[in-house]
Amino acid sequence: MFGKACAASLLGGVCAVVFAPVLLPVAIAWCGLVVGAAAWSAWPRGRWCGGLLLGAGWAALHGHAGLALQLPAAATPAEHALRGRVLDLPHHGERSTRFRFRIDDDAGMPVSLRGREVVLGWHDPVRPDASQGRHALRAGARWSLVARLRPPRGLRNPGGFDAERQALLQGVAGSGYVTAPHRARALGPPTGLPAWRERMAQAIAEQVRGEGRRFVQALALGDTRGLTARDWEDLRALGLTHLVAISGFHVGLVAAVAAWMAALAWRLLPVLGRYWPRPLAAALAAVAGAALYAAVAGFALPTVRTVLMIAIVAAARCTRRRVTVGQALAMAALAVLLFDPLSVLAPGFWLSFAGVLWLVWCLPGTDRHWLAAFLGAQGVATVSLLPLTVAWFGQASRAGPLVNLLAIPWWSLVVVPLALLGTALEALYGGAGRWPWQLAAWCFDTSWWLFGHVARRPFALWWLPQAGPAALVLAVAGVFWLLMPRGGGGRLPALALCLPLLWPARPLPADGEVELLVVDAGQGLAVLIRTRTHALLYDAGPAVPGGFDAGERVVVPALHALGTPVLDRVLLSHGDLDHVGGLAAVRRSHPEARLLAPSGALSMPAAVCRRGDGWRWDAVDFRLLHPPAGQGGRGNAASCVLRITTPHGAILLPGDIGRREEAALLAQDAPGLAARVVVVPHHGSAGSSTPGWVDAVAPELALVSAGHGNRFGHPRDEVVARWQARGAEVLSTADSGALRVWLGQDGLQVREQRLFQPRWWDAAERARATAILSTVKQAAAGPEG
Repeated sequence: MFGKACAASLLGGVCAVVFAPVLLPVAIAWCGLVVGAAAWSAWPRGRWCGGLLLGAGWAALHGHAGLALQLPAAATPAEHALRGRVLDLPHHGERSTRFRFRIDDDAGMPVSLRGREVVLGWHDPVRPDASQGRHALRAGARWSLVARLRPPRGLRNPGGFDAERQALLQGVAGSGYVTAPHRARALGPPTGLPAWRERMAQAIAEQVRGEGRRFVQALALGDTRGLTARDWEDLRALGLTHLVAISGFHVGLVAAVAAWMAALAWRLLPVLGRYWPRPLAAALAAVAGAALYAAVAGFALPTVRTVLMIAIVAAARCTRRRVTVGQALAMAALAVLLFDPLSVLAPGFWLSFAGVLWLVWCLPGTDRHWLAAFLGAQGVATVSLLPLTVAWFGQASRAGPLVNLLAIPWWSLVVVPLALLGTALEALYGGAGRWPWQLAAWCFDTSWWLFGHVARRPFALWWLPQAGPAALVLAVAGVFWLLMPRGGGGRLPALALCLPLLWPARPLPADGEVELLVVDAGQGLAVLIRTRTHALLYDAGPAVPGGFDAGERVVVPALHALGTPVLDRVLLSHGDLDHVGGLAAVRRSHPEARLLAPSGALSMPAAVCRRGDGWRWDAVDFRLLHPPAGQGGRGNAASCVLRITTPHGAILLPGDIGRREEAALLAQDAPGLAARVVVVPHHGSAGSSTPGWVDAVAPELALVSAGHGNRFGHPRDEVVARWQARGAEVLSTADSGALRVWLGQDGLQVREQRLFQPRWWDAAERARATAILSTVKQAAAGPEG
């Protein structure tokens, strides 16, 4: 009744709702639940239909509940005096700290925030002597503080991370930052499991030396705060990210050890068997050990899946019922879907359950030699999970299959047990974990030295362009065909089904045409320009030292998602951090790119941007209009102005020039400024876009790169109105996400990322809908005729 078919039908209903662009209304969701329950109970042959309806209704209700937990999408940022508890390990950066905070559920807190969780940043003030408060934050401690909160809002780009989806999955009501550090007060000492995890992490930091220390923290406690951006790049290139954080395999290992220790105790003390049978004790010990270790990891989804499967097998053992691995997996999936159907939005759900499902289906036998079984399992996991890995992350590790053959046994059977032994001993007596931890770090370092060399080879990581959902379905079917145990009538057709995902079509401009992508980089600028055989990046996006790096998180993933393996040039308009902050990440990803910038704008060698210089790519002309020879510097006035001319019109990128530079360009060649597309100067500030400049450019499309709710108020209303009055359509990345423009034989075309890939949790679209509804209500309430 609650087997594989039930899990499959429930999963189908959940996915049909969760991956739809619009969420089902509450009334329809309740109808689905009622009708589905009736079909399930009264129509045995139609239980699959009942499961679909139950899954759809249940997922829709959870979706509405998740959105209701958040601050209204149209709410403006506001300050609040808050009391609450630091939920997890704070991430201390060079100049800021980021942490999750659960607000107290009492009458003293704002009604809309009671009992909610928010993500806060605590940034260092200008005065260095007042920057120590944030370092006193401890997991599990209660604090009183003042914070400026806003609804969850993220960037939307091709291949980019969906922060709004992540906030929905984590139950985060909003984000913000501490606005009055001098008023922040600790109300109580750290308590609970988060406080214990932080104490253990600190003990490892104090007692272990070397690079392996941060990895021991990750493997023993699930604490990945110490891992650097370079560490994550290497782990992705090696296909080892699944082993660093506490994984399902590690939970199963702990459960096996706990069961073995309980069985040993019952053998040594037979009298215990009078009260509890040995199999029952071993089963309960396995569940307890797995649950405890999963709690240490913060109940990540792979660990929850493993705990549920172990609990189901243990229950069957206690009741003397036979349960296959497939049945246990189905019941675990049912439990996860019933508890949180939105978990299907997380890649961990699919990688976790699909990995076990493929192994069960492809390797059902148990009479194989252990080495053959291990090699077979590794091969099946590599091939079967490739489509999901590419679809979710846009990359695959070429070195992963070989590296995992070494890392899985060495890390999981040597490093992890030593790290856990040290943690257990340290919990019993302070300082007792030193030697196991140090030995674990040494064992890790011996392998990491070798793996690090492999990760830095160009062949290690394979980036793939973004493909559509149909390509994923075909690739999964191809893998199914390829891995059929008895053969499927030839492997070439199976491989052919995988081609649309692994080598998707990349439509590029023809000669004389140009494609432009204004990246949604927040309060900064990064623009990708492509012709038929060349690519130019104009600015690299913002970055904060020790914090968000748009180059790493936004620009580079967008380049890979669009299939841009080679970058010919990187043109930096000027030296401000909101334009060059992401350059280091871009250079690591595309070291072949030639740098071009105003004189003195960069601290590294670069060709000088001068008025009059230019080049020609694929019948498209690129010409620099500013600054004149001899003028340079890092400021806005030195911005490198680029004009791109095609047979179908021109595109103008003016950087952050102001009214003085606009006047100089108008005096120099006003007719030469006309363009069909313009990136609005200086993010739409009031110091640019003068009436004369707007009239001379006279574009059809004006694009603004600005962060949502930025403190500068960009783009200014009067600036937007000025461009609109001249007949231009004005689009902003803050509202539309990344803006992709094509200029060619088919005319001028534009694609807004948020509209092209709609999501029912999209904050910008929900805020837009709220504004429309508010206008309708106001009109309805107004006087007639």
